[in-house]
Amino acid sequence: MSSTPAPRPLSVAELDLDAPDGPLLDFRPAPGAPAVVPGDVYALVRLRGRPAATVVGTVPAGEDPAEVLAALARRRLAEAGGPGTDAEHLAATRPLALDVSTPPRTSVVVATRERPASLARALDSLLAQDHPDFELIVVDNAPRTTDTHELVTRKYAEHADRVRYVREDTPGLATAHNTGLAAAEGAVLAFTDDDVIADPRWLSALTAPFAADPGLGCVTGLILPARLGTPAQILLESHGGFAKGFAPRLYDPAHPPADEPLFPFTAGSFGSGANMAFRAEALRRAGGFDPATGTGTAARGGDDLYAFVAVLSAGFRLRYTSEALVWHHHRDTWQDLRNQAYGYGAGLTAYLTATLVRSPRLLPALLARLPRGLAYARTMTAQRGEKTPEGGVPGEHGTQHHPWPASLSRLERRGMLYGPIGYAKARTRARTQARATARAGAGAQAPRGGAAVAR
Repeated sequence: MSSTPAPRPLSVAELDLDAPDGPLLDFRPAPGAPAVVPGDVYALVRLRGRPAATVVGTVPAGEDPAEVLAALARRRLAEAGGPGTDAEHLAATRPLALDVSTPPRTSVVVATRERPASLARALDSLLAQDHPDFELIVVDNAPRTTDTHELVTRKYAEHADRVRYVREDTPGLATAHNTGLAAAEGAVLAFTDDDVIADPRWLSALTAPFAADPGLGCVTGLILPARLGTPAQILLESHGGFAKGFAPRLYDPAHPPADEPLFPFTAGSFGSGANMAFRAEALRRAGGFDPATGTGTAARGGDDLYAFVAVLSAGFRLRYTSEALVWHHHRDTWQDLRNQAYGYGAGLTAYLTATLVRSPRLLPALLARLPRGLAYARTMTAQRGEKTPEGGVPGEHGTQHHPWPASLSRLERRGMLYGPIGYAKARTRARTQARATARAGAGAQAPRGGAAVAR
């Protein structure tokens, strides 16, 4: 991978402070993570339960990890609250409280394929949510075995009133999400992946903003690593990961952000598909997800980015909040990281192609921004991770620890060149599949791929 030394594994933990300079309230391993051991530790810092920052520190043998990390956290929060910095997220030093609005009825969609063990871990965390009114829809995408069906209908039989199994035979994450959209009963649809553990307040924090803002079409949240035990996991998190920081952000198409001249085509800054929710009306008005995008198609990705832009282009606002937290299990091998790098590039240009094809009215704006957008994306593949999540992980770009390999940047660029081709292939395949489904007479109940539902 590189001539530089491989990074050491990090323990992953979370700690809670009473105030930025206050006493320690709680310290524990991250959900699903092993116990914290001496050595490097990556920790989420909470303020009375609310995510506020991350820190990385080394815990010497014989010292108390909680005290070592708490001291680092206080320094980190003091720096974040200094003059000239964005300390908006530090205003939350009051006790943890939801928006005064009651979260709306919500359908949580989890698309999965042949990963029953990780799915069970995710479902357990989702059933523990404090949201007052929600259902879970598991979309089994192009299954090869009955493992997922058996897991949902047997292990979760006692939750049959809340957990539904839906089978979608057409492969592709966007198609699976559209099947979930068709089956959903909620006014809001939340989407997450089968390789996450959701914080108990995740769903309430993600959906309460919809009740407070009728013009809100999408909310995204914070994604942190559940484990940092392999070089691939550490490298990904060192250079960006999925986190978008801790300061809240509102994106309004009526008032484009001055610091994002490429808006709304900078969809990667809005959030990620493992932690997103849509007002059902807004997502349906935008046409749902493009079935020729996403993992499982020739396009390799871009389904979430397409949906973000489609909803914004329909006139709805998008909000990011770090209070809606999920812990993501990053893939752990070098080949996984190579696949991910290529998929990032392909998904980027595939979603831009999808936007152009499906929304021709956006063509002038897209073409005006495209040269700068591609130049920006190319720069980011070469400089991934100069801006790491607050607190970072050792190994920022350009250091002597474990810089982002040039080979991965080249893979991303190759993916960018391939993206429009992959989208065209996937679109052709989707049309062929739709015609075959129509001929088979299965389109009436599930026009997007023939879904079977079990309660």
